[in-house]
Amino acid sequence: MTVNPRPATLSASEIRRLTELVPDERLRPRPPAGADGADGGDDGDAHGGAGNGRGNGSGGRPTTPGIEEFCAEATELLGAGAVVRDDAALTRASRDWAHMSPILTERAARLPAGRAEVVLRPASHERIADVVALAHRHRIPLTPRGKGTGNYGQAIPLAGGAVLDLGRCARILDAGDGWIRAEAGARLSELEAHALTLGQELWMYPSTFGTSIGGFVSGGSGGTGSLVHGTTADGFVRELTVVPCTAEATPFTVRGADALPYIHAYGTTGIIATATVSLQAARAWTGFFAAFPADAVDDTRGAAGWRAATAALTGLVALDPAPRLVSLDEPALVETFAPDPALDPTSISVRAIVEEAALPEARAVVERHGGRVLATRPAPQGPGLVSSLSFNHPTYHLMKAREGYFHLEIGGEVLLGDPAAVKAVYPDTVLHLEGMRSGPVGMLMARYEDEATVYDGIESLEALGVRVHDVHNWYVDRRVDLVRATARTTDPLGLLNPGKLLPR
Repeated sequence: MTVNPRPATLSASEIRRLTELVPDERLRPRPPAGADGADGGDDGDAHGGAGNGRGNGSGGRPTTPGIEEFCAEATELLGAGAVVRDDAALTRASRDWAHMSPILTERAARLPAGRAEVVLRPASHERIADVVALAHRHRIPLTPRGKGTGNYGQAIPLAGGAVLDLGRCARILDAGDGWIRAEAGARLSELEAHALTLGQELWMYPSTFGTSIGGFVSGGSGGTGSLVHGTTADGFVRELTVVPCTAEATPFTVRGADALPYIHAYGTTGIIATATVSLQAARAWTGFFAAFPADAVDDTRGAAGWRAATAALTGLVALDPAPRLVSLDEPALVETFAPDPALDPTSISVRAIVEEAALPEARAVVERHGGRVLATRPAPQGPGLVSSLSFNHPTYHLMKAREGYFHLEIGGEVLLGDPAAVKAVYPDTVLHLEGMRSGPVGMLMARYEDEATVYDGIESLEALGVRVHDVHNWYVDRRVDLVRATARTTDPLGLLNPGKLLPR
């Protein structure tokens, strides 16, 4: 059954305006000389590299064997308007937010270059299987794409070929008690808006709320709601319809744990056509904004301000009922945000999305630790602002305001104490934290010197007890053995997003 969402208190477009990043051309690197085509050798694994004798050629001229025949048949299949080859569209479809990493792009340029030769835009999930079967028949590399908001090159077509843009496959198909099903291109903001009309809400959504559900499942991992519900692999995904890259490309359905090989696999194990994800009863959320003195963040007197702020973060995480999100930023990050009375750029900012009923206890937690409550704002604007400044979005704001930074994903209880040792690893380090029931996580941002310094610093951080996830990689790095084993069946020719699944 196909349903159309009715307007929520705040329209989906208004929610997107509050929470989506705005591309800034100053952050985009210029392609390095000679980087028009992908290179790499045949390493014996169909998914091992972006080379395989293919590439996008020089100046955008197609070089993949059979690409012209493929495009002609795709036009017959989808219509001329759904087969796009103009230069601007190919450029857009060959980018994501990997330019946030100086290692992947501008400085070290480790990310193999790649450029789409054609963009395909099917109008419904029912047409995806036809496109995949056509790519298989002509041996055309096929890279799925949602909104292109990934940060690590997940959606960049390293081997050229075709980009499968799923943005038009955006229908909400059905919803019930505790679940909602939609085509892969449907935006999370639209799923949330529809769920609210049913008295429900999503378990979680990313800080870039306009991300597509297919992109979030394929390339994301968590966001607002992860404080309680963990990652996309922890029960958020109930069911997926997946199209394998085989001769028949017959769609199949996976449920529960059987969906794991397709979650955060960048489309290497199959194209997600539809997704069914978890809902919960809607709650009356409020944006909560507090500030803590920052005078002792970097001195030798025990980092009193930081300890107080992180103690409050821990206390807010423990509230019952649980918050939807709790974040913390140093003043050096707050001053890069848009001016707002709820955000004091001279103080450590602690923000949360809490239930209205929990506001008195939230206020007590902050005041008990010496902080000030600057504002409480009702939904949707209050929670929308808190969510928009969570996870990797402070990195975006910092890099937009100041050149020459890199970032790492970090975690560990050590981040709640004196941050001096952590901040001494790299020059000009600033920290962003997210509260989780499983312990704090966050982002470390610092002045970039060179790649070797970054990786030496990771070893130093780990020696301090900090968990580090290296974000300067473009390949699948979770459940890799399971993904490889699945891809051998679902993509035996290695045509799906090649170069993203490394060999053993």
